[in-house]
Amino acid sequence: MKLFFLILLSLTTSSTADPKYAKPGCNYMCGEVKIPYPFGIGANCSINKWYNVDCNSSTPYLSALNSLEVLDINLDYQSVSVNVSMFSDCRNPVRNSSQISNINLDGTPFLFSKLDNKFVVEGCGNAVILDHGRVVTACSTICHNDSVSEIISSSCLGINCCQATIPYNLKSYSMNLTSLERQLGGDGVCGSALLVKENSHVRSVAGNISYVPISLLWTLTERDQFNCCSSRFRVDLDLGNGNSLASYKCRSYEGHLKGNPYIVDGCELLLDTQECQWCRYHGGDCHYEDVYHEDGNMIISKLNMTCHYYPLYNHYEGKISLGVILGVSISMGVLFLVAISYVLYKVIKKTKAKRRRKRFFKRNGGLLLKQQEEADPYLFDKTILFTSRELEKATDYFNENRILGRGGQGTVYKGMLIDGRIVAVKKSKVVDERQLEQFINEVVILSQVNHRNVVKLLGCCLETEVPLLVSEFIPNGTLYDRIHNVTDEFPMSLNMRLQIATEVAGAVSYLHSETSIPIYHRDIKTTNILLDDKHKAKVSDFGTSRFVSLDQTHLTILVKGTFGYLDPEYFQSSQFTEKSDVYSFGVVLVELLTGEMPISLTRFGENRSLATHFMLAMEEGRVMSIIDAMVIKEGTRDEILIIANLAMRCLNLNGKSRPTMKEVVAELENIRVSHVPSMVQTNFQQIMQKEELHIITYGESTSTLISVEDNFSK
Repeated sequence: MKLFFLILLSLTTSSTADPKYAKPGCNYMCGEVKIPYPFGIGANCSINKWYNVDCNSSTPYLSALNSLEVLDINLDYQSVSVNVSMFSDCRNPVRNSSQISNINLDGTPFLFSKLDNKFVVEGCGNAVILDHGRVVTACSTICHNDSVSEIISSSCLGINCCQATIPYNLKSYSMNLTSLERQLGGDGVCGSALLVKENSHVRSVAGNISYVPISLLWTLTERDQFNCCSSRFRVDLDLGNGNSLASYKCRSYEGHLKGNPYIVDGCELLLDTQECQWCRYHGGDCHYEDVYHEDGNMIISKLNMTCHYYPLYNHYEGKISLGVILGVSISMGVLFLVAISYVLYKVIKKTKAKRRRKRFFKRNGGLLLKQQEEADPYLFDKTILFTSRELEKATDYFNENRILGRGGQGTVYKGMLIDGRIVAVKKSKVVDERQLEQFINEVVILSQVNHRNVVKLLGCCLETEVPLLVSEFIPNGTLYDRIHNVTDEFPMSLNMRLQIATEVAGAVSYLHSETSIPIYHRDIKTTNILLDDKHKAKVSDFGTSRFVSLDQTHLTILVKGTFGYLDPEYFQSSQFTEKSDVYSFGVVLVELLTGEMPISLTRFGENRSLATHFMLAMEEGRVMSIIDAMVIKEGTRDEILIIANLAMRCLNLNGKSRPTMKEVVAELENIRVSHVPSMVQTNFQQIMQKEELHIITYGESTSTLISVEDNFSK
């Protein structure tokens, strides 16, 4: 019975009429080759002149492409295979030569197919394909003294022969050949390099013209008038360098469509295939769905038929089938396993995250922090350990838009805590053990400090890959930006400069003499001085700071600092004292007084350093020429000279001759008290013409200032 049914199906399916491939009145066969529309035999049978085919002696030729012989036309892949002539002279070796392809497709709707063609090289040497002078692909071979038959039968894997793909569809190409030759039984040498359709290469060439097949893509644009018997869609063909060519294609269901989809009535869709009829015979239902897959640059679609059964009840006995029971049971089991797997996954993920946080805590100095806490339990009373989740939410997962600044030790982000407080989160760089010690050192020092002009530490986080510091947010940026990015809208008055200098000096004096253990800052500079909303100064960045025991006068440590602010005496001796901070403050004071950069390439020689430039100006009695115009406008000559002399004392090359920070604070307070802001001052030109300034002599002579780059080490 089943055999009879299959025979009946085959008879019914084979009895259908022949499908249409060409336009009405046109022939679609030339010899053994089928010529479907949009190609056509004759001018009126094709879509345009490029697709005209001449049928001569039962052989089709593309008349518009130098009458190339047509071997095959594929509607699904939109390709046409043609024969291309290949010339090889076996009497002369090909050495360092260049060839241009004998087909130029520029201006035509055809392309060399990336999918179907291979670049094949025979002989020994090197060959490359060039697209307008740019190398597209290359092939290199080596040769053995084999016979011709051995060469032909060997695999094309680099010995006597190699092959390569092209990365995109070409319009034209040229080839460069280098010593391309092949031994032919010792009688001579010859070689060849060409683009050829895959698995069709003619290997033996006997010194005359031979033909090799090549695959071309054919394209249709919106201007081409054609109608599809199914739907039409767009295909973008890769032309290299990010360029593509839009082509339009009629939808064809490979294996389920007879005829030509480019003709309105040319489709014959075989929905009721033998498989579908067999499915229905057994009580099933045929379901068809589109299946698309991209092969190279052409999109092929198929109809995928599946047979669905709905046996809620046995067809013959009316009872619930065993298959339904098994299916429900298996489905329930699968759902249970999926649920258990999901729960286990979440538990394992949570456990791994917890272990990772513990590992980061240890690596980021958590043990060192605990040791410091055990040594002084009162040290961390007000310091909070934040979780990584808190700080990720606060900084929008460390969004680039939240960055306040970048420094040598890390990046600072602006964040908002759950309670609404605005904070600054300092994310250290990937650190080694020495940098971790600096980080923990900053936490310990800032936990000790409680001063209105020092940035307040709120807490830290050690659970992340790199450690994080959380401190109060200071909104008005750095003193450096305020001095050197001057705006007419908010100029820095002399009174504001004196206030900032006094506040910074007071903070450093507090660190030196008023904390339980003296602290040397070691990196005082205008970029480490922040300004709040009322332009109050806040000293920050204690990464290189150090505690000093009460009986110590100096620290002998590796030289670190910032070019332009570094104490020359410290650089020469590696001994850092509290007077080294005084020197750095002196540079900040001169920066406030002159408005000039600490290091400037516009100044020459020794004058590149602001400290040296200032001291030379003082010695030569021309200091008023480098003072900021706003300072001269608002201050008297005597006030300016008093401030300048204080800066000179701070910059003394002999550290013992410098004042203490406590003395600096007292003098600045006196200057502020005596200063009365006024807009009516002595004319600047008159000041410049007055007698030379009286300079206080300071022990050693002021030679060229010695300074080093940031984080300079011996």
